[in-house]
Amino acid sequence: MSMTIPLGTVTGLQANYATVFVFILVGFVFAGIALGAAKLLRPSNPSPAKATTYECGEMPIGSSWVRFNVRFYLVALFFIIFDVEVIFLYPWAVVFKHLFPVPGMGPIVFWEMIIFLAILTLGLAYVWVKGDLAWVKKLAQHPASTTPAVAPAEEEVPAS
Repeated sequence: MSMTIPLGTVTGLQANYATVFVFILVGFVFAGIALGAAKLLRPSNPSPAKATTYECGEMPIGSSWVRFNVRFYLVALFFIIFDVEVIFLYPWAVVFKHLFPVPGMGPIVFWEMIIFLAILTLGLAYVWVKGDLAWVKKLAQHPASTTPAVAPAEEEVPAS
């Protein structure tokens, strides 16, 4: 008795990729249909008032090209870094519950997470000590010199 697979049948690993591909394809098709239907059904009444920037009900004054303090970007970057890293704790906790009873795996997985959290803590301590988490940062103050500045003595040039 021969086991023949009909043409067009997907098996094994290819079936998993085919499922993902179908989901991605359906997602793109659904998004395209939704955007196309919205374009066809929405009213189009352009006006100068609709083209202006909306600022929480306030009239926009001045240029939108305003300089922001780099501190806003740094705090946002630090938040994103530590927030994304903490998100790794949730899947780890789920997997750890199942790996802890496995001989030899529980302690390894536990100490790997302890090392990961220690690295995060060191990074947070570094940023904190540097003062980058403070909204109001003191300006750098140069220590006052107690000795008066003395001009260097002129070198004697030998007479020729």
